[in-house]
Amino acid sequence: MKQIVCMKWGTLYGAEYVNKLYGMVKRNTSGEFRFVCLTDDPTDVRKEVECLPCPTVDIPAPFNNTGWRKITLWAGTLPEMTGSWLFLDLDVVITGSLDEFFAYRPELDFVVMKNWTQPNSGIGNTSVYRFKVGSYPKLLAELIERPLAIVDEFTNEQTFVCKRISLTEFWPDPWCLLFKVHCVPPMPLRWWKEPVLPETAKVIAFPGDPNPDMALLGEWPYKKFYKGLYKKILPTTWVKEHWRE
Repeated sequence: MKQIVCMKWGTLYGAEYVNKLYGMVKRNTSGEFRFVCLTDDPTDVRKEVECLPCPTVDIPAPFNNTGWRKITLWAGTLPEMTGSWLFLDLDVVITGSLDEFFAYRPELDFVVMKNWTQPNSGIGNTSVYRFKVGSYPKLLAELIERPLAIVDEFTNEQTFVCKRISLTEFWPDPWCLLFKVHCVPPMPLRWWKEPVLPETAKVIAFPGDPNPDMALLGEWPYKKFYKGLYKKILPTTWVKEHWRE
């Protein structure tokens, strides 16, 4: 059984992100699969999705409701979840088959997307990773024991995870790519050329802005006027083809 999990808490992403993620998984996964959303609000989530309570992390605010909450997946046990799982962030667009993510190096407890903004650092991007429940409970234990020291030492949860798991393995480079790195044309081409979809890509990650809904409309938010010179994208038509229920 192929097992996929995502997390949704707070109001940053609505149910439509879960529903579209499920649709993309269904179209790109062969055979039976189990799709779980860990959430504090299952309202309007499609019935095919198995909603379970989103675990909380006992660390000071505001860190308890940021990406650090994802560390709860490394607990020794997870209610109603066992074995290996493919974790997907809500703001990804699946453009190819996911089957190989389950077959790749099955003996490993942790395989993660390369962090393309720091390609030679040994740090992964936890937008897409496979983990085995109960394999590294020390991660959550250490975060709870000294949260402020961990947050001060590490930029984010993915840096913490990859620095603590010494045998970090990355997915093959062509599978998981970044929208802003691999799709958005360089300046000044982005002013008249639409973002491209690399042929080898299976998952496109959208950390930060723009999100898939923004990319679809050709929007890239910015606060300082001069950033509008380079935060420019045209409407990305291929997002509509893939990012749907």
